[in-house]
Amino acid sequence: MKLIESVFEGTLWNSRFVILAAVVGSLLAGFAIFYMATVDVIYLFEHAMHYADSSLTEEARKILHDSTVSHIVEVVDGYLLAIVMLIFSLGLYELFISDINQAHGSKSSSKILVINNLDDLKSRLAKVILMILIVTLFEEAMNMKLSTPLDLVYLGGSIALISLALYLTHASEHESSQDSGGEENKSEDRAH
Repeated sequence: MKLIESVFEGTLWNSRFVILAAVVGSLLAGFAIFYMATVDVIYLFEHAMHYADSSLTEEARKILHDSTVSHIVEVVDGYLLAIVMLIFSLGLYELFISDINQAHGSKSSSKILVINNLDDLKSRLAKVILMILIVTLFEEAMNMKLSTPLDLVYLGGSIALISLALYLTHASEHESSQDSGGEENKSEDRAH
């Protein structure tokens, strides 16, 4: 009976390696989005080079300006989405497979790439997704035609909600940093 239990537990424990499919898939998706956003930047520069063309009318220059700004926002959105995929990939690997030694041992590594638990992963993904929502709102606001007063109310409401989300995110970070600082002080006091 002990042998069956040991084999079953070993199989169950090793089943976590199925996560590698999600890790590799997320990483490849992130690379694909990085590539697409970079190609968009190249096209953006090609279009921007025509901005100084003296044969452009003022209306054509305004259209080119507006489309360039819109493309820049799309590129930022693409890079943010690629970052989400990268963080998701690294987080899944650290949670289910193994710690990434280079991330923990390097002084220059970003704390955002070190994932300790599922809450860390959710928190980091939520922050980047919030940034994507802000960029998307900005992009939509640029293209929005305010034809009625209600449109302006909707725009103001969406800005207020995004501001509230940013405030709550910042407040929860501040609160958690104070909690961890307080716990460190308590443990230091116990040591003395």
